[in-house]
Amino acid sequence: MTDISAQRRWIERLVAYDTTSSKTNLPLIDDVEAYLKDAGAKTFRVYNDEGDKANLYAVVGPMTEGGVVLSGHTDVVPVEGQAWATDPFKVVEKDGKLYGRGTADMKSFSAIALSLVPEMTKADLKRPIIFALSYDEEIGLFGAPRMIAEIRRNVPAPHAVIVGEPTMMKVIEGHKGIASFKTTVTGFTTHSSQTDRGVSAVEAAAKLIVKLAAMREARAARADPDCPFTPPYTTVTVNVVEGGTQVNIMAGACSFRWDCRSIPGDSAAAALAEFSEYAKAVEAEMRARAPSCRIVTEQITNAPPLGRGADTAAADLAKSLTGLNSTGFVSYATEAGQFQDADFSVVVCGPGSIDQAHQADEFISLEQVEAATVFMRKLIARLKS
Repeated sequence: MTDISAQRRWIERLVAYDTTSSKTNLPLIDDVEAYLKDAGAKTFRVYNDEGDKANLYAVVGPMTEGGVVLSGHTDVVPVEGQAWATDPFKVVEKDGKLYGRGTADMKSFSAIALSLVPEMTKADLKRPIIFALSYDEEIGLFGAPRMIAEIRRNVPAPHAVIVGEPTMMKVIEGHKGIASFKTTVTGFTTHSSQTDRGVSAVEAAAKLIVKLAAMREARAARADPDCPFTPPYTTVTVNVVEGGTQVNIMAGACSFRWDCRSIPGDSAAAALAEFSEYAKAVEAEMRARAPSCRIVTEQITNAPPLGRGADTAAADLAKSLTGLNSTGFVSYATEAGQFQDADFSVVVCGPGSIDQAHQADEFISLEQVEAATVFMRKLIARLKS
């Protein structure tokens, strides 16, 4: 059995930082960067506009082509409202599992890699290992694009990128994209007895929400049965609705948030265009009664899907390191699509289960920690030659 005591210490070290997306990640970045600098790595920060969060990328080994990027996000989702049995920011072991926020999604991947930096520096790597740690993945994959652009400019072309989201160490070479939107409907307020004068924003929003559901069902009806995703089509969902003031007032405002999870080859832009065309017709009906009525849709996030590309370098590498002969597909989105859009060869492969992501009492099994440690050591050996 592999000794994973160093890996466990690093998992504890990273989980101890409360990097909920609403908070700064700089204390974690400070710690990791100091450690990497002490090991002789070349480190670079890429801040957000406010300067309270940062991506960190670092090169361990020579500044040459052919390296491998290990990508992970530093932020985690909130614990508020969840019934945790233990302190979510203190790792607790029970029954062969390590419990704590971020153990599965996805601090363990980065922690395992960081724990092996001493072995990387002793290995006299011929090709580098590049750490890529991002911010704000959980709230819209906002941080990584700036870092990806800098890696392209400042680091000799890597051979592959491995995004360590939890896949149970299976090799994933395709996932859906995600785009999210907020639609705001402005109606015309009157007493609810004067429906001939007023325009209910809630009723108009209801029409739009029904349209989005119909769009999803239409895509389901024409889905390709051979599509590897579950479900095998682009989905559109509305999950947050806010509007109205009280029951006897025609609602003057209503907003709802919706997302589109697109399969490779499809696009959220096409869904938005279809929706917008329908929204124009609804708005025209509203404005015929009250010219001040409006329907406005703003895009909040837009992360591209990951498709199986012609460049299989990353998939081939990950399969050789895991010993697997096949790859898979998932329906959740990751930063891998953003790397692929920047012309990197990329796969998703990391320890832990996505079933634990965002859950109370989130955990990773010790077996998965061990499997990822073996994987990393095989990667180090590969980059020595």
